[in-house]
Amino acid sequence: MSSTIFIQTPFQSKSLNKSLNTHFVPSFKLPVSLSFKPRTAAFSKRVHIRAGLIEPDGGKLVDLHVSEPERELKKREAASLPKVKLTPIDVQWVHVLSEGWASPLTGFMRESEFLQTLHFNSLRLDDGSFVNMSVPIVLAIDDLQKASIGESDRVALLDSDDKLIAILTDIEIYKHPKEERIARTWGTTAPGLPYVEETITNAGNWLIGGDLEVIAPIKYNDGLDRFRLSPVELRKEFERRNADAVFAFQLRNPVHNGHALLMTDTRRRLLEMGYKNPILLLHPLGGYTKADDVPLSWRMKQHEKVLEDGVLDPETTVVSIFPSPMHYAGPTEVQWHAKARINAGANFYIVGRDPAGMGHPVDKRDLYDADHGKKVLSMAPGLERLNILPFRMRTLAKNKEDPPPGFMCPGGWEVLVEYYASLTPSDNDRIPQPVAA
Repeated sequence: MSSTIFIQTPFQSKSLNKSLNTHFVPSFKLPVSLSFKPRTAAFSKRVHIRAGLIEPDGGKLVDLHVSEPERELKKREAASLPKVKLTPIDVQWVHVLSEGWASPLTGFMRESEFLQTLHFNSLRLDDGSFVNMSVPIVLAIDDLQKASIGESDRVALLDSDDKLIAILTDIEIYKHPKEERIARTWGTTAPGLPYVEETITNAGNWLIGGDLEVIAPIKYNDGLDRFRLSPVELRKEFERRNADAVFAFQLRNPVHNGHALLMTDTRRRLLEMGYKNPILLLHPLGGYTKADDVPLSWRMKQHEKVLEDGVLDPETTVVSIFPSPMHYAGPTEVQWHAKARINAGANFYIVGRDPAGMGHPVDKRDLYDADHGKKVLSMAPGLERLNILPFRMRTLAKNKEDPPPGFMCPGGWEVLVEYYASLTPSDNDRIPQPVAA
């Protein structure tokens, strides 16, 4: 991949007009079964294009890194502080927080932030406005760690090798309501949820929140750090390319032809709407994933080949790794994925079937309704500025429209069109019933 895709230089974000306050773009059609409406008027066919990148949540990106001249001083301070060991997933969350993906959050959540996230999927700012925040970003400690902290208002955070990662300041310790957290985040307390078993079940009974002072940028030394662009670096790269729109696509699996056609068709439609240079952010998730997902290193090799082979255009595509761990929490988690991309500069977000979903850990069915992710994104508090681009292939078939060139052989597409034409609404207008052939 050309190194021009990854320019890592400082960047000051712009203040932008907040007029992009619609969720669904008319050029991207929703399934006919969706009955809800966006909270604001949809784009007209004559779109007023505004140059520049979307403003991050809270007005500016937070940067929680200690300046280089202060690092040695902070290390000396940390030597006398109580210590808390971090798991690898905890370190991933420090990475997420430190670079501003969760802006305006400045550290692990205190109780008020935790409860707002669990029950409202949003945080109220000092000026009374709201930003979306749908998954708790918290740090668990056990009884012994709590006792060792005592009355201290700061703790040092160490990784598994006892390397100082950060100092957590102005701390607050509160109870870890595991069952409530699991039920509110996943909508079930069924056994077998991967993230729950990995991080919550055996975690401590207390949570510790506070402001982070991160000693140095998080590095993994796995050969992939060059792909881990922060929101600041991504915004700088989008500006370098003169992007007037950024459309983000998250995936945790290899890119296939359907994905590629969707992404190229999305760019074509944005051009038709009047944008001059929409840029694709191909943004694979790089934190914790369950054991049967394709490992990140192999996914990145495949993504590089996709660009090398010209399936996606390197000139209009930025490939970067999103450092967040994966919850597999469906409609709740997809809000977090969308919110984080706002902070990276994206004003369009592609959402597919069952985003962030998984099979039910006990029953043989999907854990979440396949359409709920895109429905929730259209109504989620704090995401009003983000334009949601749902997958539209089934809708095209239902409406007897042609798919993007190369998506499927013509004969196979005609069969799908015939199938959808055979469906009739049931009495309650919810479940389509096939007509016998």
